[in-house]
Amino acid sequence: MDFPMNLRCIFFLAALGLGCAAAAAQSQDTSNLPSAPSAVKQQQQAPPPPPAPAAAQPTDSSSSAAQPAASAPPSAKPAETESAKSTGAPAEDKPATSTDSGKPAGTASAGSAVSSDEDTNVATIRRTVNEVNVVFTVTDKHGRYVKDLKEGDFSVLDDKRPPKEIRTFHSETDLPLLVGLLIDASNSVRDRFRFEQEAAIEFLNQITRPGYDKAFVVGFDTTPEVTQDFTDNTELLSRGVHSLRAGGGTAMYDALYFACRDKLLKAARTGPARRAVILLSDGQDNQSRVTREESIEMAQRADVIVYTISTNVSGIKQSGDKVLERIAEATGGRAFFPFQMTDVSNAFAAIQDELRSQYLMAYIPDDFQHDGRYRTIEIVAHQKKQFHVRSRRGYYAPNR
Repeated sequence: MDFPMNLRCIFFLAALGLGCAAAAAQSQDTSNLPSAPSAVKQQQQAPPPPPAPAAAQPTDSSSSAAQPAASAPPSAKPAETESAKSTGAPAEDKPATSTDSGKPAGTASAGSAVSSDEDTNVATIRRTVNEVNVVFTVTDKHGRYVKDLKEGDFSVLDDKRPPKEIRTFHSETDLPLLVGLLIDASNSVRDRFRFEQEAAIEFLNQITRPGYDKAFVVGFDTTPEVTQDFTDNTELLSRGVHSLRAGGGTAMYDALYFACRDKLLKAARTGPARRAVILLSDGQDNQSRVTREESIEMAQRADVIVYTISTNVSGIKQSGDKVLERIAEATGGRAFFPFQMTDVSNAFAAIQDELRSQYLMAYIPDDFQHDGRYRTIEIVAHQKKQFHVRSRRGYYAPNR
């Protein structure tokens, strides 16, 4: 059929318009698609699986009555599941969510809580260890150290009860040492300060074994100042002692509190070590913010033995000497009163000998509670008339 020319033009223009519209639509759809690499990536990338519940991961939690955690103050509360941990009960497992592959996340059953004892034991492993470690010294009637006694030669009472079990007992003559040297740099010791520095340096040179022991130096007047941090380098320790300058008031309790809390309590625990503080002072405190008993408590919490050396050379025991005696006895240490300056070196030598002549006992207390309460320790030699036992008086149980 022949169409007039004007109809042919109309048909041609209509067909041309439809073709342009189709091309435009195709072009718009293509612009919304990702490029080839990202398209492949989107097709292959699966949604990330949800994290496994914390209770589905095995844990091994231990709490030691004698050694508080170094990363938190002893009064800090542990994690949420502490009540379950202290009773030996496992923490409650939460339902796990299945991944795209159909396997459950973690080890718990998907979509439901763990219902059987077997599943609970597999999902969570917890252990409570209430082990007390106590270091003590034994001397005879003449003050000489006795180093060859056995476990059967002693009896121990924890909070006036015999322990449930004694786990370890042996003589400790070679345990690594972590020692803090605290030197009173106040005006009250100015006259004999230089001699005390030389005696302290000699002590550190003899007691610090490179690669084995570590020590730090703190001088204090109104505030404590670390002049040398933990090191086994005796040259650096000597410089730390020499850098001290006498002057100012006396904040002895603050210095002891600081050394125990911020240095020895927070020191890395890579294995058994003996923690000790040697405190040189006249015992006269007039600037501290903490009390004497608070500084003693912190030493007990940090499991630190404190040895005190009085700088009083008057020949008469003064009130400060009684303070030094109280601190030493409460922590299982010993107080020295060298009324002549030349005797200071002898006091350091006696401390060194004692630190190499001690016993270590580890036991499980009977009826132990995580209540933060102070518990007494009493160790007695069966031959009381021949031997004298010196140890710390007690410890603070960890909080729940």
